[in-house]
Amino acid sequence: MCLGIPGQITAVTDADRLMGMADVSGVRREVSLAPVATGALDALVGQWALIHVGFAMAIIDEDEAARTLDALRDLGEAQEELDAMAAGQKALEEQP
Repeated sequence: MCLGIPGQITAVTDADRLMGMADVSGVRREVSLAPVATGALDALVGQWALIHVGFAMAIIDEDEAARTLDALRDLGEAQEELDAMAAGQKALEEQP
């Protein structure tokens, strides 16, 4: 099953490569903004998106993001993905 988890885009990290930083339940991860880049990239900062395997797949509103995160937490389905993202972030931070 493919799972998109809501995350908030916090910054554009590489405009040439259409990359940005997203915060997914406290885990920060660089993601491709290409699928949602329909205008100025800076306009995406602060927006919520469904994040799947390193791509911002769709822009969603804040209420939908909150409802989706609550539902995923209730179902327990998001935990594995969040754990994997946290482990990836930790590995990046430990690199020299």
